[in-house]
Amino acid sequence: MNTAELRQHFLDFFASKGHEILPSSSLIPGNDPTLLFTNAGMVQFKDVFLGEDKRAYNRATTSQRCVRAGGKHNDLENVGYTARHHTFFEMLGNFSFGDYFKHDAIHYAWEFLTEVLKLPKGKLWVTVYANDDEAYNIWAQQIGVSTDRITRIGDNKGAAYASDNFWQMGDTGPCGPCTEIFYDHGEHIWGGPPGTPEEDGDRYIEIWNLVFMQYERTKDGEMRSLPKPSVDTGMGMERLAAVMQGVHSNYEIDLFQTLLKKGTELSKNADPNSPSLKVIADHIRSCSFLIVDGVLPSNEGRGYVLRRIIRRAIRHGYKLGMEAPFFHKLVQPLVDEMGKAYPELAAAQPLVEQALEKEERRFAETLEQGMKILEDAIAGMSGDTIDGETVFKLYDTYGFPVDLTGDIARERNLKLDEAGFEAAMNAQRERARAAGKFGADYGDKLDVSGATEFHGYEQLAETSTITALFRGSDAVTSLQAGDEGRIVLNHTPFYAESGGQVGDTGVLHTGDALFRVTDTRKQGATFIHIGTLESGILSVDASVAAEVDAERRQAIILNHSATHLMHAALRQVLGTHVEQKGSLVTPERLRFDFSQPDPVSAEQIAEVEAIVNREIRANAATSAQVMNMEAAKQAGAMALFGEKYGDEVRVLKIGFSTELCGGCHVNRTGDIGLFKIVSEGGVAAGVRRIEAVTGANALTWLAEVTDRLDNVARLLKSNPVEVADKLDAMLQKSRALEKELEQLKGKMASQAGSNLADQAVEVGGIRVLAAHLEGADPKSLRDTVDQLKNKLGKAVVILATVADGKVSLVAGVTKDETAKVKAGELLGFVATQLGGKGGGRPDMAQGGGTDVAALPAALASVQGWVAERV
Repeated sequence: MNTAELRQHFLDFFASKGHEILPSSSLIPGNDPTLLFTNAGMVQFKDVFLGEDKRAYNRATTSQRCVRAGGKHNDLENVGYTARHHTFFEMLGNFSFGDYFKHDAIHYAWEFLTEVLKLPKGKLWVTVYANDDEAYNIWAQQIGVSTDRITRIGDNKGAAYASDNFWQMGDTGPCGPCTEIFYDHGEHIWGGPPGTPEEDGDRYIEIWNLVFMQYERTKDGEMRSLPKPSVDTGMGMERLAAVMQGVHSNYEIDLFQTLLKKGTELSKNADPNSPSLKVIADHIRSCSFLIVDGVLPSNEGRGYVLRRIIRRAIRHGYKLGMEAPFFHKLVQPLVDEMGKAYPELAAAQPLVEQALEKEERRFAETLEQGMKILEDAIAGMSGDTIDGETVFKLYDTYGFPVDLTGDIARERNLKLDEAGFEAAMNAQRERARAAGKFGADYGDKLDVSGATEFHGYEQLAETSTITALFRGSDAVTSLQAGDEGRIVLNHTPFYAESGGQVGDTGVLHTGDALFRVTDTRKQGATFIHIGTLESGILSVDASVAAEVDAERRQAIILNHSATHLMHAALRQVLGTHVEQKGSLVTPERLRFDFSQPDPVSAEQIAEVEAIVNREIRANAATSAQVMNMEAAKQAGAMALFGEKYGDEVRVLKIGFSTELCGGCHVNRTGDIGLFKIVSEGGVAAGVRRIEAVTGANALTWLAEVTDRLDNVARLLKSNPVEVADKLDAMLQKSRALEKELEQLKGKMASQAGSNLADQAVEVGGIRVLAAHLEGADPKSLRDTVDQLKNKLGKAVVILATVADGKVSLVAGVTKDETAKVKAGELLGFVATQLGGKGGGRPDMAQGGGTDVAALPAALASVQGWVAERV
């Protein structure tokens, strides 16, 4: 049974048991900032298990794409060297949300394994939590598993409920015992049953874990029974496929064999059992699916993990002699194997191949240099530890992720000086921090608590009460005129900077006291109004009129709403891989960073502008609704990964865009007026940046551009409509004149060079000519040298010309004399005297220098240099 059939059999079986088949969620957890990547099937149901969400179904089944290559769950360094470690795997799972419990979960698992898959019952072993008599009795009395194949596992990790067979989501929350099913691969493989000293062997392999969430753990450690217990199961599909296909290693299953076959072909027949080939076969899956889900190689966060995995694969290819880009060529066989189950992979194939090849070429530029640095460091070692400075240099200068250097070290039984690396890294951070300090620092924490009520969606002015005052970071009871301070209000119309939108400015005033607000920030849920008291005195508990700068806020919301429309338009024009990587919304303009491997073309920019302006002209009403996350997803709202969301989220619908957003926006798209992109460029590998203006700022920008165009038209004695044609005609004429000038220069230099033939001196039967040819350029020098070689017969020629304070040199030797005199050596001899360098073929070379004054003596030395060689 191949993996595709196995996956479908699993889903179909649980569908027949009343389970809803759901698609795999993204590898990027939508609403869990604690997770780098989705690493289990239950991740998309976490809110349901926590009781924070309710679904329309009580039973579900999935085949979930998972990545374990960063953070707590990191299998990276073991991949390729063991039979079952992977950066990417599929987890088959069935879930009950307060519906069935242990009885049905165990019976379903047994039925699927023994009746659908026909696994021999005697090959299956199980473990249960030591105190879980209910699960034990189901296995022993109802299923009929022999008691010598059921193992009770107690608290084997040093604390109560700290057990391999007791699952906990965290220090508090849902938890419960689990039962695991193992498959016995046979006596020919070393290892003992679970719970024995030999359990780490490879004979008995866990294939399925059934978790019974029946308790809630409180902060004080108390275990309370849940009113509606749930079930969460997970089974590694690759492990199960190995069992079904009668092989021991996951790399022997059909899916990996296809990838390994392609890797062997690309490596010119490397050993198919090579750990390096297994690394490559594993890594193409995680890298491809991460790119499908919007991650691109970068130097931070998920993008850096992806870069580490790609570069590890490239380095292992390099070990196998694959120095040309190869990794992207494994995408096609991966699509052949998994594209039907995951159509999003097939749809994104061109993007995946492009992103991988681009990263390959980028790393290839430094890989060989970095390896030489590392080899030199290893050769010069006196112990078994590679020093931290070298590790840091490889990381900082040559793009070697630390774990890649660690891989190489382990292959040679060496260690890394991790403390030295961290010291070098911290020193760099301090340098960057020192260089980056400017202006006022509002980063220090204030002693505040509680949430500020924000009323700024509905109004820009209201009366509020001061609840706290700060001078610097010190809490005070009052501020005096001239004090720079920070003020906390019980409620406010001022928006605090978040989600890319800058904080509001304005005034707080009462009586003769006026506080000029220059920024509004957020600390936790507390809004901090930053500014200067220009007059009077302000005290805690005073009532103040809070007034936002309405004109500035209006300019901000135009840009913020346009950002949403542009984001949706970019995804429509460029593809759904586009995701926000950074945003800044100010009164003057908007700046938007997004994932995109290549520059955005002028045609694509024009299309994005047209789409946004079409939405503006439609003058559609904007709507904002607060709902739970599941309802938001069902409404099609896009979450911006990296942003933190609460239990309830604000869904903003503007035109054809639906996103989660807590910012301030226009009432209708027509309020934006006009949208114009003013720049597009790259800010990092795989990240592009667009800046744009809206409303009055867009009109001002267009007026300035029109003025410049009018000025250019006047200078060209044309009009704005015809100026491009006029300029093109002038450029063509200019190019024609330049070409004519070059031809004239060449003729003059050729004539002058021809006249130089008479200056050649015979040295050992060879005509030698070294001369300064005035007015020539490098091309005419080469042409003249060729002419002189033909005219002189057996000859050595070197000509020089001077332009802009620099000397250009061209040397030529007739082919029958290159055994004695080489043009490259001659040119190097002369160029060195001029403070320069050069090189080339034995019969033709070129170079130059900067010491013009030394040219006569350098040319005069040529005859003697040739005489020594003939």
